Amino acid sequence: MGTVEAAQATQLANIEKKTGKSLAELAGIVAASGLSKHGEIRDMLKKELGLGHGDANAVAHYAMKSAGPAKPAAEGDPADEFYTGPKATLRPIHDALMAEIAKFGEFEVSPKKTYVSLRRKKQFAMVGPATNTRVEVGLNMKNVPETERLVAMPPKGMCDYKVKLTDASEVNDELVAWIRQAYDQAG
Repeated sequence: MGTVEAAQATQLANIEKKTGKSLAELAGIVAASGLSKHGEIRDMLKKELGLGHGDANAVAHYAMKSAGPAKPAAEGDPADEFYTGPKATLRPIHDALMAEIAKFGEFEVSPKKTYVSLRRKKQFAMVGPATNTRVEVGLNMKNVPETERLVAMPPKGMCDYKVKLTDASEVNDELVAWIRQAYDQAG
């Protein structure tokens, strides 16, 4: 089992311990809810079981996977799907970010509906267009002082910090150093 798969298995085992419910029981709760969209399932699990965002997300993925085959992954770069129309002008920011991050070493790119999740043993960053004029980089790292540019996010969210970018020139040494710190802490 690879490191990502092992981490996911550990997370699911810990969720079973926290909730006192087996994975089958958790999947049954999801099935009984009648919900079919990932975000709705995740939010229901957070509300009904008091799970944090990451744990609810993991259970939602597990339950949806156990309910049947997933859609096949789209071929090509997953970012092609969210840098279209008015957001197409943001693609150079994304490409500049990914070029810098690729220099760090190996990591997994997990496409989501509106962003890409970057993972080692755990997620260290999220990159995607937040609006038609801005790309956001979410970072998971600890013990970093907040700045005007590096904004701390509320606890139990998807990321610890957020950086907003409106131009590829903002992919500078300061931002790359923060991303590198998140990358190093992830595994």
